Amino acid sequence: MSVKAIYRFAPLSAQKCRLVADQIRGQRVVKAVDILKYTEKKAADVVLKTLFSAMANAENNNGMDVDQLFVSSIYVDEAFTIKRFRARAKGRGNRISKRRSHLTVVVDEKKGS
Repeated sequence: MSVKAIYRFAPLSAQKCRLVADQIRGQRVVKAVDILKYTEKKAADVVLKTLFSAMANAENNNGMDVDQLFVSSIYVDEAFTIKRFRARAKGRGNRISKRRSHLTVVVDEKKGS
């Protein structure tokens, strides 16, 4: 039985978050936590927070053993983009896009080992 956790409207772009999510896909949860703790990207903190939430959901709601969990799937979708304008020279303006993303982490229990 798989358990998931969703972080909606995370304040970073989906492209940057996917770089970190690709590192832990298919890993055991214990190893994934170690990888994320030593990754020097802003997205690592967001993914780690969501992974801890998925682990807590599995342990408390479904009675799964945390040592047997692995990241069965993790995916990042784009959310809305906040559009802002910044003043530039000669009365012009540049558009600033503040991107958001939805992060979903699914953990499952490893059978047999």
